[in-house]
Amino acid sequence: MTALDLSSPVAVVGTGTMGQGIAQVALVAGHPVRLYDAQPGRAQEAAAAIGARLDRLVEKDRLGGADRDAARARLLPAASLAELADCTLVVEAILERLDAKQELFRDLESVVGDDCLLATNTSSLSVTAVGGGLRNAGRLVGLHFFNPAPLMPLVEVVSGFATDVTSATRAYETARAWGKTPVACADTPGFIVNRIARPFYAEAFAVYEAQAADPATIDAVLRESGGFRMGAFELTDLIGQDVNESVTHSVWQSFFQDVRFTPSLAQRRLVESGRLGRKSGHGWYDYADDAERSEPHTAERAQAPAYVVAEGDLGPASEVLGLIREAGIPVREEDEDHGTRLVLPSGGQLVLADGQTSVEFRDVVYFDLALDYRRATRIALSASQDTAPQTLAEATGLFQALGKDVSVIGDAPGMIVARTVARIVDLAHDAVAKGVATEEDIDTAMRLGVNYPLGPFEWSRRLGRTWAYDLLDDLHLRDPSGRYSPSLALYRHAYATEKREGTS
Repeated sequence: MTALDLSSPVAVVGTGTMGQGIAQVALVAGHPVRLYDAQPGRAQEAAAAIGARLDRLVEKDRLGGADRDAARARLLPAASLAELADCTLVVEAILERLDAKQELFRDLESVVGDDCLLATNTSSLSVTAVGGGLRNAGRLVGLHFFNPAPLMPLVEVVSGFATDVTSATRAYETARAWGKTPVACADTPGFIVNRIARPFYAEAFAVYEAQAADPATIDAVLRESGGFRMGAFELTDLIGQDVNESVTHSVWQSFFQDVRFTPSLAQRRLVESGRLGRKSGHGWYDYADDAERSEPHTAERAQAPAYVVAEGDLGPASEVLGLIREAGIPVREEDEDHGTRLVLPSGGQLVLADGQTSVEFRDVVYFDLALDYRRATRIALSASQDTAPQTLAEATGLFQALGKDVSVIGDAPGMIVARTVARIVDLAHDAVAKGVATEEDIDTAMRLGVNYPLGPFEWSRRLGRTWAYDLLDDLHLRDPSGRYSPSLALYRHAYATEKREGTS
């Protein structure tokens, strides 16, 4: 099955920001495009707005003048659904309300031909439910674009329970012909991106709710250590707290209130107070012109230790040993069977976040996971009230000697980056095991849809296939609510690897 022919008309119903963006994508690809909106005059306004954006593309030398003129000629506002009768694809981008979408598609089915492909751009509703009332639900598919549609490369192509393979394949190939990167996905709550991305927000909020760190510090650690483009607090302020919470709540409800997707009470209070983020002028951060900028906690300068003793290779943080040597700090190596850690001159220990807490041990400081310890500009340390001040000072001075800013947070098991990555990896394995998508498509979706520095499976391979399971298992022992219970898929993945390695 191939993509739709460029001569075939495409319609977009709903002319908000997303509808206009999708129409622009189809138009620039070469299709005649019809715009329809139930509100009189909206389609004409949308056509004018799209024309203005085409003008800006010409000004930026991203589109030729002749191509712009040809595209404008192919763009037609429609006064009624009847004017969409000859379209071969209709994409719905109206409000996120199931009854409204169902009614629209029933009306469309009585207008368009039997071979017309129907697509919904829903981000939170079931594609199966949207097409549940159709005579031929096999031709309905999800085409989930990301905002802004002309710029974001990812499109999730979602097959509902009744979607024909030929319909899904045609939608997939059409999205690719439009210059997008499509990924195939089963009809599951949140699809790929909105399902697997939930821990990025949830764990940041959980660390905040536990009073282990403030938003600015958590965001800085996610960016400067984790390699994420934005922190969870600044990103939800950009998205809109109401929008982000609505998606979280929808996924949680759709999974029958699965504790792994539980919404944040702190975010609920933010929404209730009207602090919705940038669009309201205040969210987690204050965006008033005269507001004082929120800065992350950064530790005062401390003296580096005279030496460290390395017991084991530090696993995913093994690169730290080379950085310590490059900084001129002697590293004494000892082979030990009881874990991987650094022992400081004071006798205290420095350990990579593993899901345990500092308070459980005599004198331990944990340090967080980094995407790349050499390039990271900030490292988070975690200590309890019982940690010796000298141990924390030596740990702080050590990472400062490596050129890092240091943020000291509370005794949060799994810290910030480590617990976030582990949960993302877990949900990704669970999704593959349940037939949601392939490993490759999940990695592609998370890199392109939310700009993660690595896909979950790329991260898993880099960190070691038992790393996420071990960390979550330790977290689950300390928080037996089920939130951190590793999935059966992750257990099988880790155990099978361990079993193969132990077999002679």
